[in-house]
Amino acid sequence: MHNLLNSLKVRIVVSALLLILVLLPIIGMTVNNAFETQVNVAAKNQLKAYIYSVLAMAEVENNQLQMPSHLLENQFNVIGSGLYALITTKDNQLLWTSNSFLGLNTPINLPKPATGRSTFDSIMINDKPQLIYSFSVSFATSEQPFTMTLHIIKNKQEYLQQIQKFSNTLWTWLLILTALLLIVQLSWLLWTLKPLGKFSQELSAVEQGTSMQLSTHYPVELQKVAKQLNTLLQTEQNQRKRYRNALADLAHSLKTPLAVMQTQANLSEASLEQINRINQIIAYQLRRAQSAAGSAWHLGVSVDSISVRLVRTLTKIYQQQQLSIDYQGDHNARFKGDEADLTEMLGNVLDNACKAANAQVKLTVKQGPNSLLISVEDDGAGVPEDKQQQIFERGIRADTYDQGHGIGLAIVRDLVDSYHGKLTVSQSTSLGGAKFEFEFTH
Repeated sequence: MHNLLNSLKVRIVVSALLLILVLLPIIGMTVNNAFETQVNVAAKNQLKAYIYSVLAMAEVENNQLQMPSHLLENQFNVIGSGLYALITTKDNQLLWTSNSFLGLNTPINLPKPATGRSTFDSIMINDKPQLIYSFSVSFATSEQPFTMTLHIIKNKQEYLQQIQKFSNTLWTWLLILTALLLIVQLSWLLWTLKPLGKFSQELSAVEQGTSMQLSTHYPVELQKVAKQLNTLLQTEQNQRKRYRNALADLAHSLKTPLAVMQTQANLSEASLEQINRINQIIAYQLRRAQSAAGSAWHLGVSVDSISVRLVRTLTKIYQQQQLSIDYQGDHNARFKGDEADLTEMLGNVLDNACKAANAQVKLTVKQGPNSLLISVEDDGAGVPEDKQQQIFERGIRADTYDQGHGIGLAIVRDLVDSYHGKLTVSQSTSLGGAKFEFEFTH
């Protein structure tokens, strides 16, 4: 989950999706509310128009309301038409109803606006929702003002159906629009981010050693990065080449005076032995100095092939001891570094394990998502706990071998450190001897 959140592609896609999935529903609710408000305003204006048409036919004689038997709007004359007119006194006493209201129960909660005022609301008549527009007026008579309230009532179902129909249509088209926008947006984002995917693939190819340069066919924003990385890679390759050439010259220069010294007739056996040891140490350290650690980050070598080769070689060397070297490897495991460095590290530790073992050595290689684990175990006496750190120091030995100079594990430790890896020594739980474990993260 953390890796997904750190992905630029995931962040852009999620941002675009959230924008669509949040913005469109807000637009839909806003439009729907605006339409509902507009329908209510239209209904109010319609009922208000009916108010004036009914009032135009109302007369007051001798303080009595006079209404015609039929109104101009035919819906008031048809029973149960859904459009009704009622007139009440200021005390809410029913004075008159249109023919369309016959058979219905008079609501007890009719509005009572002040004279000259109007109200627009909803009420229930016979358990059905109705819209009601009420307007209070006062007729001037010779005796006293005649005050009444005219109520125009219309079935609300028609307006509810109109709003529901619009809402269904609106949300249907918004869903279709959302789907289309998602398809277009995802397609556009994938096309826009495609160069980043290509860039990542080329970096992986360089890291694995299958390619030495990046292409420059990128958008303007990435071209400069690709050119700078190519410059860096070319500089690194040139430096490695010059470094190795200089080391080769140094090796050649040292061999000549040492060869002259070896030809001296009056040299003692001890001197010759020391000269031979100097020759061996120089060769060994030159190979170490040619390591690609730290600058060979882009190389990738198969751990399995190197392990198989080392196991086969050491089995032949220690054939007389009848050692059993058990190799449990991962065929897909790769070491992000130089092949010579891995051979040096693994070969040194395996050789020590073969010397210390009684009958069995075990080599295990595991490739994790972001790490490489290599362990070497033996069934020998093991390494005392108080010497598990000292053995990595130059000149310190934890064994009684006649061969070696006490610098092998120190070089291994230096190589591991140069790759920012970790080397630990402990007791093997399966074989009982020493256990050396390498861990490289990438």
